Amino acid sequence: MNQIRPILSTLTRHKSAVFILMLEVALTCAILCNAINLVRLRINSINSPLGIDESALSSLQVSGIGTNTNALALTRTDKESIRAIPGVESVAMINQTPLQNGSWNSSFEITPNGRGGRDNNATLYMGDDDMVRTLGTHIVRGRDFNPEEYLDVPDRAAASAAVPRALIITDAFAKRMFPDSDALGKSLYLDQTPIPIVGIVDRLQRPGRDPSLESAQYSALIPFRQPFTQSAYIIRTKPGTNRGEVLKAAIAAVQKNDAHRIIGEQKTFAELRDRYYAQPKAMIWLLSAVTLVLLMVTAFGIVGLASFWVQQRTKQIGVRRALGATRGDILRYFQTENFLIVAGGVVLGMTLAFGINQLLMAQYELPRLPWPYLPIGAAVLWLLGQLAVLWPALRAASIPPATATRSV
Repeated sequence: MNQIRPILSTLTRHKSAVFILMLEVALTCAILCNAINLVRLRINSINSPLGIDESALSSLQVSGIGTNTNALALTRTDKESIRAIPGVESVAMINQTPLQNGSWNSSFEITPNGRGGRDNNATLYMGDDDMVRTLGTHIVRGRDFNPEEYLDVPDRAAASAAVPRALIITDAFAKRMFPDSDALGKSLYLDQTPIPIVGIVDRLQRPGRDPSLESAQYSALIPFRQPFTQSAYIIRTKPGTNRGEVLKAAIAAVQKNDAHRIIGEQKTFAELRDRYYAQPKAMIWLLSAVTLVLLMVTAFGIVGLASFWVQQRTKQIGVRRALGATRGDILRYFQTENFLIVAGGVVLGMTLAFGINQLLMAQYELPRLPWPYLPIGAAVLWLLGQLAVLWPALRAASIPPATATRSV
């Protein structure tokens, strides 16, 4: 502690250099804390469960040529053919999956005239009788749809105009719409029509929405039978089945039923996940690289400034050694000096980190920066500072007392 006053006195004589280094540390601290948070969010997104049994699922898209008046009947034939393939457990026609960027959404109300204020928008998973079983979505309360609750919707216009006879919604959306009571058995209104909620699933991720957001789990399942022209065949296979071979057999079966159709994308959900999260993975590597470069630049700045000061203070260090200062005293002096500079930068950096996080929250709906990240960032920079100053400090400690005599 008795060294701090002379150290502060020395630092005040080099205000510009000290301020520049403190500013560099502050910027590094602010970026480090927010980069760690962004990387954490991206990793959580990549590893977040979708609410479906994706390890058993594949997707096959088929489109028609021109107008197909018997699309619904052909879709039923396709499903029977695909279901007959060895290893296939079930197949459903569903309008969208969690691993796509666009989505079909709608706003629900809890009264006929609306109630406003609360976010009531959810994505709509429209599927046939095998939707819930094929996806493997877990119903935690209530039941699956009954056969009489399904509607045939032959085209997109019919799907837009049709009103569902029942709903299955996610637990998150249920709590959003009915925060003070159980949603099961109640109704949500769509176009002034009450739709009973017959089931609650634990989770079902919304397409194109960051999984870290609460609204990413606002989903509703709709009992609509749609043709292949509007949806995709979702194929569930038995454990141990080669899904790639099943997809090839499914394409052959569909083409056999009607060769005058276009076979679109055919992928397993593992492939869909890899593609969907390719950009977040790239961002993780980019943020990590930028943070590492900033840490290296900061370390080099500390080394450069400390080396310059050792060179400038060679005579003073020699005098201190001649007056009885040990190598440990010199080493501690430079380490304490660096600790104080980094501490000033860290305090400024924490404030800056909080401000950047507030901006990200406002512009990109990111969650608040967890407070433990601030001391973690401070600890990393303090450790970095001590390691960076160690070599110049050891050089200073090795200056012999005779240097003071030779310098006179």
